[in-house]
Amino acid sequence: MVALHLILGITVIAANLGAGVWGGVAWYTRRPSVGFWYLLRVAQLAVVLQVALGGLLLLLGKEAADLHYLYGVLPVLVTLLAEGARAVANEHELEGLDFESLPRDRQRAVASAIVRRETGIMAVSALVIFG
Repeated sequence: MVALHLILGITVIAANLGAGVWGGVAWYTRRPSVGFWYLLRVAQLAVVLQVALGGLLLLLGKEAADLHYLYGVLPVLVTLLAEGARAVANEHELEGLDFESLPRDRQRAVASAIVRRETGIMAVSALVIFG
Protein backbone atom coordinates (compact mmCIF):
# COMPACT_ATOMS: atom_id res chain seq x y z
CA MET A 1 0.00 0.00 0.00
CA VAL A 2 2.92 2.32 0.57
CA ALA A 3 3.94 1.79 -3.06
CA LEU A 4 0.42 2.71 -4.19
CA HIS A 5 0.62 5.83 -2.02
CA LEU A 6 3.86 6.75 -3.79
CA ILE A 7 2.34 6.13 -7.23
CA LEU A 8 -0.70 8.23 -6.34
CA GLY A 9 1.59 10.98 -5.09
CA ILE A 10 3.39 11.06 -8.43
CA THR A 11 -0.01 11.05 -10.17
CA VAL A 12 -1.11 14.05 -8.09
CA ILE A 13 2.02 15.96 -9.09
CA ALA A 14 1.88 15.02 -12.78
CA ALA A 15 -1.87 15.56 -13.20
CA ASN A 16 -1.74 18.96 -11.51
CA LEU A 17 1.23 20.02 -13.61
CA GLY A 18 -0.61 18.95 -16.75
CA ALA A 19 -3.83 20.68 -15.73
CA GLY A 20 -1.99 23.82 -14.66
CA VAL A 21 -0.06 24.14 -17.90
CA TRP A 22 -3.06 23.25 -20.08
CA GLY A 23 -5.29 25.69 -18.23
CA GLY A 24 -2.62 28.38 -18.30
CA VAL A 25 -2.28 28.07 -22.05
CA ALA A 26 -6.07 28.09 -22.49
CA TRP A 27 -6.32 31.19 -20.29
CA TYR A 28 -3.45 32.99 -22.03
CA THR A 29 -4.69 32.26 -25.55
CA ARG A 30 -8.31 32.97 -24.58
CA ARG A 31 -9.36 29.59 -25.97
CA PRO A 32 -11.76 27.62 -23.78
CA SER A 33 -10.76 24.00 -23.33
CA VAL A 34 -13.10 21.20 -22.33
CA GLY A 35 -10.14 18.85 -22.00
CA PHE A 36 -8.60 21.07 -19.33
CA TRP A 37 -11.64 20.57 -17.10
CA TYR A 38 -11.46 16.78 -17.47
CA LEU A 39 -7.77 16.73 -16.59
CA LEU A 40 -8.37 19.10 -13.68
CA ARG A 41 -11.05 16.77 -12.28
CA VAL A 42 -8.68 13.80 -12.67
CA ALA A 43 -6.06 15.77 -10.73
CA GLN A 44 -8.59 16.61 -8.02
CA LEU A 45 -9.69 12.98 -7.80
CA ALA A 46 -6.05 11.93 -7.47
CA VAL A 47 -5.71 14.34 -4.52
CA VAL A 48 -8.79 12.90 -2.80
CA LEU A 49 -7.63 9.31 -3.37
CA GLN A 50 -4.14 10.17 -2.13
CA VAL A 51 -5.48 11.71 1.08
CA ALA A 52 -7.86 8.79 1.63
CA LEU A 53 -5.07 6.26 1.13
CA GLY A 54 -2.79 8.28 3.40
CA GLY A 55 -5.48 8.26 6.08
CA LEU A 56 -5.88 4.51 5.70
CA LEU A 57 -2.13 4.00 6.03
CA LEU A 58 -2.16 6.13 9.17
CA LEU A 59 -4.99 4.02 10.62
CA LEU A 60 -2.95 0.91 9.84
CA GLY A 61 -0.08 2.27 11.92
CA LYS A 62 2.15 3.66 9.18
CA GLU A 63 3.46 7.02 10.36
CA ALA A 64 5.27 9.77 8.50
CA ALA A 65 6.96 13.06 9.37
CA ASP A 66 4.65 15.90 10.43
CA LEU A 67 5.44 17.83 7.26
CA HIS A 68 4.13 14.91 5.22
CA TYR A 69 0.67 15.36 6.73
CA LEU A 70 0.74 19.06 5.93
CA TYR A 71 1.63 18.30 2.32
CA GLY A 72 -1.25 15.84 2.26
CA VAL A 73 -3.87 18.27 3.55
CA LEU A 74 -2.79 21.44 1.72
CA PRO A 75 -3.84 20.26 -1.78
CA VAL A 76 -7.35 19.61 -0.48
CA LEU A 77 -7.48 23.09 1.06
CA VAL A 78 -6.13 24.69 -2.12
CA THR A 79 -8.77 22.88 -4.18
CA LEU A 80 -11.59 23.95 -1.88
CA LEU A 81 -10.40 27.57 -1.83
CA ALA A 82 -10.09 27.62 -5.61
CA GLU A 83 -13.58 26.20 -6.10
CA GLY A 84 -14.90 28.86 -3.73
CA ALA A 85 -13.03 31.61 -5.58
CA ARG A 86 -14.43 30.30 -8.85
CA ALA A 87 -17.98 30.60 -7.54
CA VAL A 88 -17.37 34.14 -6.26
CA ALA A 89 -15.84 35.12 -9.61
CA ASN A 90 -19.00 33.95 -11.39
CA GLU A 91 -21.21 35.94 -9.07
CA HIS A 92 -19.02 39.00 -9.57
CA GLU A 93 -19.24 38.74 -13.35
CA LEU A 94 -23.03 38.31 -13.30
CA GLU A 95 -23.73 40.89 -10.59
CA GLY A 96 -26.43 43.29 -11.67
CA LEU A 97 -26.95 41.62 -15.04
CA ASP A 98 -30.18 40.20 -16.37
CA PHE A 99 -28.32 37.69 -18.49
CA GLU A 100 -31.36 36.50 -20.44
CA SER A 101 -32.24 40.03 -21.53
CA LEU A 102 -28.78 40.75 -22.93
CA PRO A 103 -28.15 40.61 -26.68
CA ARG A 104 -26.63 37.32 -27.83
CA ASP A 105 -23.19 38.81 -28.51
CA ARG A 106 -23.09 40.32 -25.00
CA GLN A 107 -24.17 36.98 -23.51
CA ARG A 108 -21.28 35.30 -25.33
CA ALA A 109 -18.85 37.94 -24.09
CA VAL A 110 -19.99 37.51 -20.49
CA ALA A 111 -19.87 33.70 -20.77
CA SER A 112 -16.37 33.88 -22.28
CA ALA A 113 -15.20 36.14 -19.47
CA ILE A 114 -16.59 33.73 -16.89
CA VAL A 115 -14.96 30.70 -18.51
CA ARG A 116 -11.63 32.51 -18.82
CA ARG A 117 -11.68 33.65 -15.21
CA GLU A 118 -12.64 30.16 -13.98
CA THR A 119 -9.91 28.58 -16.09
CA GLY A 120 -7.32 30.99 -14.73
CA ILE A 121 -8.30 30.41 -11.12
CA MET A 122 -8.29 26.64 -11.44
CA ALA A 123 -5.06 26.54 -13.48
CA VAL A 124 -3.30 28.54 -10.78
CA SER A 125 -4.66 26.21 -8.11
CA ALA A 126 -3.32 23.19 -10.00
CA LEU A 127 0.10 24.83 -10.32
CA VAL A 128 0.10 25.67 -6.60
CA ILE A 129 -0.61 22.02 -5.82
CA PHE A 130 2.13 20.96 -8.23
CA GLY A 131 4.66 23.39 -6.74
